[in-house]
Amino acid sequence: MSDWKKICFVSDIPVLGSRRVARAVGMDVAVFRNDQDEVFALLDRCPHKGGPLSQGIVFGTSVACPLHNWTIGLNDGCARAPDEGCTQKFSVKVVAGEVHLNSTELATLALDVKAPVAGPAHKEV
Repeated sequence: MSDWKKICFVSDIPVLGSRRVARAVGMDVAVFRNDQDEVFALLDRCPHKGGPLSQGIVFGTSVACPLHNWTIGLNDGCARAPDEGCTQKFSVKVVAGEVHLNSTELATLALDVKAPVAGPAHKEV
């Protein structure tokens, strides 16, 4: 399992909730757990306006973005119709109750995605 990094135990993730995983470069990754103890990982950024998916409500195999209630599939990171757009999905492996993320993906995927900056004084550069 050298390409996999232990993140936590499944029991460390709240049922119908998430944990954030910080990366050295790039935005955090959100690791979700549903009521069937399935575990999923997505970039912690809604494709709509950049809302923190880790603060959303998990239901089934989806999460509702806390900003505008977009439904994002945990299996693929894509918004459900009529909304459009996707956020980066990360591979997850659960072994003996331990949650692992792919080290290569953590180091290389979605590094160019920026966290949104809020406020009336914010101007795009």
